[in-house]
Amino acid sequence: MKKFISRLHYLTQDLPNCSHLEQVQIACEAGANWIQYRCLSKSDAEMLEELHQIAAICDDWGTTLIITNHAHLVHLADIQGVHIEDMDADLTLIREQIGEDKTLGASANTYEQIINHIKNGADYIGCGPFGHTDTKPNDASHWGVKGYQEEIERLQENKLEIPLIAVGGVQIENVELLMATGIHGIAVCAAINKSENPGAAYKAFHQLIF
Repeated sequence: MKKFISRLHYLTQDLPNCSHLEQVQIACEAGANWIQYRCLSKSDAEMLEELHQIAAICDDWGTTLIITNHAHLVHLADIQGVHIEDMDADLTLIREQIGEDKTLGASANTYEQIINHIKNGADYIGCGPFGHTDTKPNDASHWGVKGYQEEIERLQENKLEIPLIAVGGVQIENVELLMATGIHGIAVCAAINKSENPGAAYKAFHQLIF
């Protein structure tokens, strides 16, 4: 079942001065059509309480809501899918858990992981990191623009298709070169959330991508 996959994935994050709910409201008002709720600091009960409020906002704006990692919560609120950050996770089991109707995204650092996710039913793959990121630190090599070009070419050579999303340290000045590689889209977190005006920052990314 082919799913709608936005070209601009906006991610919330744990911030001391702006709640996930506030971040979602700002993003939706700026035109976000895809929000990934990425909370690392709350219990399931706390997340669900917040998710019901976030889902209501997303519903008002017609925005797709994805949750990071917590697949067991997908059916407990109005959530359209899950993004799995564990690159070695068995997506077939997660698909059984969430069902065919929900969107299933996964993270990848290597071509081998991309292939594995395609075989196991991912609807899209977040690849990277593009560059330095403090949002989700890891030891993987930075892809840069060239890395995405190479992976797109390898997929084309093997006649494989899946939406690839560039993630990890993407800044506004990187957008045009990244989109020119043929990737499907870009995921942004801190470059929007930690800017002086998150709403304006979202609109700036959106203008370059759509």
